[in-house]
Amino acid sequence: MGDDIAAAAQGQAVFCWFAAHDPHRPYFPGTLANPHTPEETEVPPYLPDVPPTRADLAMYYDAIGRLDIYVGKVVEELKREKVLDNTVIIFITDNGRPFPRCKTSVYDSGIQSPLLVRWPGQIKAGSVCDSFVSSIDLAPTILELAGLPAGETFQGKSFTRLLAAPKATIRDSVFAEHNWHDYAAYERSVRTAQFKYIHNFWTELPATPPADAVESMTFQEMRRLRDAGKLDAAQMSCFVTPRPAEELYNVATDPQELKNLAGDAKYADTLKQLRGQLDEWRKETKDFVPSPRPVDTFDRETGEQLPGFHFGPPPGHVSP
Repeated sequence: MGDDIAAAAQGQAVFCWFAAHDPHRPYFPGTLANPHTPEETEVPPYLPDVPPTRADLAMYYDAIGRLDIYVGKVVEELKREKVLDNTVIIFITDNGRPFPRCKTSVYDSGIQSPLLVRWPGQIKAGSVCDSFVSSIDLAPTILELAGLPAGETFQGKSFTRLLAAPKATIRDSVFAEHNWHDYAAYERSVRTAQFKYIHNFWTELPATPPADAVESMTFQEMRRLRDAGKLDAAQMSCFVTPRPAEELYNVATDPQELKNLAGDAKYADTLKQLRGQLDEWRKETKDFVPSPRPVDTFDRETGEQLPGFHFGPPPGHVSP
């Protein structure tokens, strides 16, 4: 980092990307000197409020705390090199928390992630922007900040103007997708200010979380409670097959996305509109259902690697 900072001090534009491991699994006690307690955790309704879940969430909070320390060290180095006030800092995560019905799902708990931007003299400290922003918007934004044009194939939109005008908007909807990640999967969604529409293409497959979350004490306790008949419908959602082909949620009144309105006649027009919007987006982006279907490389109940596991593109993947 020192050489890059030195270049910046000489008037050259510099881009640095720091990819921290936290708060990725696995979690362990002792991450922080003053750890979070299970009692202070908030358990979402789609997870069982039991000691293993609370203990798991507390260690997740600790990993986030360690990430905060890491970010602070980067900021301190920028300050020491006297370039902090001439630096745009963008903080993001790549997905929701690694728990069941979160990471690798297209529910808000899986796709909504923090986006913090610091730019002294350009962004008012503490300002909040409610506009939709997608991860594909990051590249064109960074290029515009550097005075460079975005490539013709870029699908994203620069959100630079939102930095000075947080009440402005650049999108009225965002799209999300879930493809193979440890397990075969193919789901698509579109999210507006009021509604979320989800299309599950392989309904015969359960909504299994990523393998590291399957191995977690939370999921393993959920397996035990499932077998004992002690999970409610929301908590059973990652086990149920077949899944509904379509899901529709009024996220304005149901932010946890618990009541599927796809079969409610009162929302038939909304369902049709969002289905059409998603279909159009899939055509524009040349989205396709892979064939043959990629295979699972971990056990869906234990999270253990299956024989023949290897890193790289999933077996059976075929490009269009």
